[in-house]
Amino acid sequence: MCIRDSYKMDRDDDGNYFKDDEQTIRVKCDYVISAFGSQTGADLQAAMAPMTFNRGTAKVSRATMQSPDAPWVFAGGDLAGSGITVEAANDGKTAAWFMHKYLQVLKGQEDPGSVPRLPMFYTAIDAVDISVDFCGIKFPNPFGIASATGATNSAMISRAFEAGWGFAVTKTYCLDKDFVTNVSPRIIRGSTSGERFGPHQSSFMNIELISEKSAAYWVSTIRQLKKDHPDRILIASIMCGYDEADWTELVKMTEAAGPDALELNLSCPHGMGEKGMGLACGQSDDMVRNICKWVRAAGKLPFFAKMTPNITDVTTIAQAAKEGGATGVTAINTVSSLQGLTSSAEPWPRVGAAKATTYGGMSGTAVRPMALRAVSAIANKIPGFPVMATGGADSAHSCVEFINCGAPLIQICSAVQNQDYTVVQDYIMGLKTHLYMRSRPDLQAWNKQLPPPAHSTLKTGSLPRFGPYEQKRWVLEADDLATGLDVTPTFEPTVPAAIKVPSVQDICGAALASITNYTSLDNTAQVVASVNDDLCINCGKCYMTCNDSAYQAITFDPKTHQPFITDDCTGCTLCVSVCPVPDCITMVPRTTDYQPKRGIAFGEPQVPTA
Repeated sequence: MCIRDSYKMDRDDDGNYFKDDEQTIRVKCDYVISAFGSQTGADLQAAMAPMTFNRGTAKVSRATMQSPDAPWVFAGGDLAGSGITVEAANDGKTAAWFMHKYLQVLKGQEDPGSVPRLPMFYTAIDAVDISVDFCGIKFPNPFGIASATGATNSAMISRAFEAGWGFAVTKTYCLDKDFVTNVSPRIIRGSTSGERFGPHQSSFMNIELISEKSAAYWVSTIRQLKKDHPDRILIASIMCGYDEADWTELVKMTEAAGPDALELNLSCPHGMGEKGMGLACGQSDDMVRNICKWVRAAGKLPFFAKMTPNITDVTTIAQAAKEGGATGVTAINTVSSLQGLTSSAEPWPRVGAAKATTYGGMSGTAVRPMALRAVSAIANKIPGFPVMATGGADSAHSCVEFINCGAPLIQICSAVQNQDYTVVQDYIMGLKTHLYMRSRPDLQAWNKQLPPPAHSTLKTGSLPRFGPYEQKRWVLEADDLATGLDVTPTFEPTVPAAIKVPSVQDICGAALASITNYTSLDNTAQVVASVNDDLCINCGKCYMTCNDSAYQAITFDPKTHQPFITDDCTGCTLCVSVCPVPDCITMVPRTTDYQPKRGIAFGEPQVPTA
């Protein structure tokens, strides 16, 4: 058995069934499991031999739904005496797992055990290694829980490890003398998504402080987590004021508990700075340099200084951390923000009878461009200096962006707030898929996990898509189809070439050579916009945007609603950015020299006011 062909059966006017050859499904497979439901009459019982029955009910193990007389037969539902829908559904799930177990053992494969779980499918992608060797530490995968709400306590970090996260950074803690007590409310959805409620928020804002738990709690937690999850990496996040004795005490206490590394929170943007901690230290290169020297002198573990984005040049702080002896840096912490006001000028969150607020830290996808800038700037400015990324990663692709910018490890918080710990499985499979596709020449043209665009081959010219023009399009399309033209986009993968699947380290920093200063950009390689009339839906958005926000380089036919690019196009690409149809507008090389319109020629006098 290698392929199963299925056909849809239909009924003619006389009630006779016939095979519809135009509706088929072809599936590659090694086995076919025939599933059917029926009352257990004598004929069926005879046909099911050697399976046996007791008063019309199939004899099966209730633990596996497997027949003791015919181990290749599984039964459930009415046939096994489960007359309630919920019970029948559970029978099916149980049988499915033990059918999987039976086939695995039958073919000499690894026994998956008797605890049902999703067996998934196994492909070459599953074999891709996404482990990361970073600063002498072996991370099972690059995805970690950031020092934030997802690491509030021991049980949460343990559940994160069980869900598949490769590492976690504890919520920041301090010496008992610097204890904190939070206000409430303090964690809100950001205003960057407008009036969108529920998941998929593009930002969150919080005025939560560091952990309210004691240092003793956290060192106990570190010991227990390392005992329970020895294959996972645990980083302890710590904070003190600008005091060498405090840092020395907390570092020694923490290292004795056995974490794999330390993270120095020098960047909390609210609350802690007013106590001389967090941001108050992290915006000064001298203070960062000295704190890192103190930590280096007090301990032996690798440590990473967490960078603030609330500064002019993050690379100066990263350089100071390196000079102080830091193993690397984490970039970035949350961005200081004010998220929203009601129509009555009340802030949110608002605390107490005074309904007061303060500037809080914004996280989520809205800050990802800032995080990518910080990570790439540090990696370019200080080559070879290790960087961990955090700030807005919410998919496998966005994690790959950070890796390409020079950070092989990514810490995540807001994506978990939008869903739960299980998002890591999407990131793991997505990264494995990306690396595998890099080894396949026939897949390297894909963007993210989308193939190159394939457009219809129908020859409808430049006819618009409304009114009588659309009706004419339909006629032309019908004429094309009547000739037998196949318009189905096809993708035929080739036989995989023998190219090594790259590792995370192999692609780390791949984008850095392309990120440079403005003066290095080539202003002679000009492009202009080109509209694909066959894809255009005649909405006019490109015309409106170009007219009121750009260079007035698009004209719009008042009858056909078709846009036309004029010679005034400067290649700004704003029309591409607002077009609702992918690849309808593309940028193509300019065939003439670009001569900017200067308004008044250089050296000419000003025009007097009319």
